[in-house]
Parts: sequence; C-alpha cells; structure tokens
Amino acid sequence: MTESTENKRWHELGPFTIFDLETTGLSPSRDRIVEIAAIRIELDGATTRFQSLVNPGCPIPAAATRVHNISNEMVSAAPTFRNVAPEFMTLARGSTLVAHNARFDLGFLQESLFRAGHELWKGQTMDTLKLTRQVFAGLPSYSLQNLRFSLDLPQVAGQAHRAGDDVEWTLHLLRKILTTLLHR
Repeated sequence: MTESTENKRWHELGPFTIFDLETTGLSPSRDRIVEIAAIRIELDGATTRFQSLVNPGCPIPAAATRVHNISNEMVSAAPTFRNVAPEFMTLARGSTLVAHNARFDLGFLQESLFRAGHELWKGQTMDTLKLTRQVFAGLPSYSLQNLRFSLDLPQVAGQAHRAGDDVEWTLHLLRKILTTLLHR
C-alpha cells in the first residue's frame, strides 16, 4: 500500500471535527473562552475550517495572555461565545469531536454552551492525548508541543497555544494515530 493510499483511509473513520479552545484560565465554571478553532474532515477527506476570537465579557488575566498571546484589545470587538456557538455547532453536527486533552476543551465547551442557552454537545468525542498514550507508549511527554517533535509532525506556520495552530497540529496527530492503527 502506498503512503498516499494509507493517508487517504484514516478519514473514512469520520467524519471528525477537531477543535481547540483558548481560555482565560483553567476552570470551566469560572473562566471563559477567548478563541475557538475547528477543522472538520469529511469521509472523503474534504476539510472545512472555522476560527474566531471570542469576547469573554471579562478581563483576560496577564498569566493567560502570556500563554496564548491573546490580549483584551484583541477580543474587545470579537463576537461573544453565544454568537459563535451556532456556527461551530453546525460545523460539528454529525461528526466525532476530537481534541488533545478533550476533557479540558469539552468541559469548557459544555459549560459555555449551557451558560449561553445553547443545546449541549451530545455526540461522540475522541481524545488524541489518550490515544497517543496508547498507540505511542513510552514517550517522555504527551503535550501537543512536544509531540510535534517526538512524532515528527509536519510543520505548521504559527505558534503553540493559539487555537487555529493547535488544531492543525492535532489534525496531523490524529492522522498519524489512525494511520498507525489501520496498518498494524
């Protein structure tokens, strides 16, 4: 089987919507989303991308800004989560939501959907962190930033801890995981 054939087959397990969030902190009940990004991969491999800064309705702590480099000024004119949620949920409908450390992102997503009065996510989810630990056991670190190097993921022009760039790396990671599993 050629490399191109191997890479084509993994998405037939979908559709998948890979997503990532950046937040004002670590608590879904106290903190808020400041950025959301997603890539939907259809069964035929076609992709649709979504990304938006989100006005959290509260100041972004300096410690959070140091992590993701999203400032209060950057989100001041951004839409609220209540306004971006319908587009994201439409994109994700009928797919498996995928995130690296899904417990974190899904916790924020569900809490934010609830707070905004939207229907909660009831579909399937997949966690690339858990899958990577199973498929590539014994690595020194499973952070997305370290996996980029230890698993030789393709380069993405951007920075870690920005939702759009982390989604691209998670897409490459999911492809590597599923391709490995399909060809064992």
